[in-house]
Amino acid sequence: MKYPVQIGVGCADITDLEKKYVNEVLDSGRLSYGKFSQAFEGKFAAAHDRKFAVLSNSGTSSLQVALAAMKEKWNWSDGDEVIVPALTFIATSNIVLQNNMKVVFVDIDPITYNIDPLKIEAVITAKTRAIIPVHLFGLPCDMDAILEIAKKHNLKILEDSCETMLVSAQGHKVGSRGDIACFSTYMAHLIVTGVGGLSLTNDDELAIMMKSYLNHGRDSIYLKIDDDKNTNSSESLFQIVDRRFSFIRMGYSYRVTEMEAALGLAQIERKDEVIETRKKNAAKMTDGLNELEKYLQLPSTPDGYEHAFMMYPIVLKNAAARDPLIIFLEERNIETRYMVPLINQPYYLDLFGDLAAQFPNADYVNKHGFYIGCHKGIGEAEINFIIETFKEYFSKNA
Repeated sequence: MKYPVQIGVGCADITDLEKKYVNEVLDSGRLSYGKFSQAFEGKFAAAHDRKFAVLSNSGTSSLQVALAAMKEKWNWSDGDEVIVPALTFIATSNIVLQNNMKVVFVDIDPITYNIDPLKIEAVITAKTRAIIPVHLFGLPCDMDAILEIAKKHNLKILEDSCETMLVSAQGHKVGSRGDIACFSTYMAHLIVTGVGGLSLTNDDELAIMMKSYLNHGRDSIYLKIDDDKNTNSSESLFQIVDRRFSFIRMGYSYRVTEMEAALGLAQIERKDEVIETRKKNAAKMTDGLNELEKYLQLPSTPDGYEHAFMMYPIVLKNAAARDPLIIFLEERNIETRYMVPLINQPYYLDLFGDLAAQFPNADYVNKHGFYIGCHKGIGEAEINFIIETFKEYFSKNA
């Protein structure tokens, strides 16, 4: 039997608008931070009810400089603790280690796959400084509960929203409630710029610090090449000229170009189309797969929440073997991915030892969960093929 072209987990949705903006960048002769970067930052921040957005070259970079800025602002020490879910992409916890802080894992809710707020307080100590709730797969965390815990224990919140954007939960835009929230525009994400990330905050001091960190630690008097053109006096011009190669902290080269910003601007202007298509595709898949609920735990959305469906996560019930199903799908050109396993990564096994027994919900998902795509590049014919392929498998392997 001839199967369709691979149904991937993501796609680059490039329209005439993206091409128009990219060509404007090329025609301008300017690739460094400029009007497209500023416009993308402004519209992305507004879409998430934030004052400031800081554009970088990845969601990981955004998280790293965000935690660095928080550590500097509140005078945290090396070895202070940051709470992280036991199921997330490895970058979430790596950036804690890279900032010389200690990762403290918390198990997940077995239905939403997000950090379980009921398990957070048990790991809080005198050295705990922050919580990093991760909005996984397109579904926001229970921020009401997490913020209540943070307030009670005087903790800060860094939201890892790299997989979730442009949706609301509990009456708030995702990423609008922590001290900083970070997003990714990498390949296969919701808004795709190839590489890219954003850190959002309402704190102007944190915004300036993050901008400095991703610009080699540069003095904030000169963070983009136009800063020396926006002054009306010789004295202030000299201050900028004198300090524009002044570096006041250890920083990184995490800048992005106007090319990525042009793609991002076009896609944030098409944001409703981007998200609604994913929601509709996910709803069709759920409707078609519901008859297999004896075997599959399909994604669910709690009351008062929206789901962006960056991907379509599935967990096999009753400890059923995952690998035969994955192979069956892959052989039919339906691409799969594991559900961001963390505690069982080889590097983390070497670093922390085997933690599986301490986090049974994350461990179960690591062994029995996977996801498939539900993006705009998947049409009705592909969705029907996916549904029929699942049904065929369970008709043979029930």
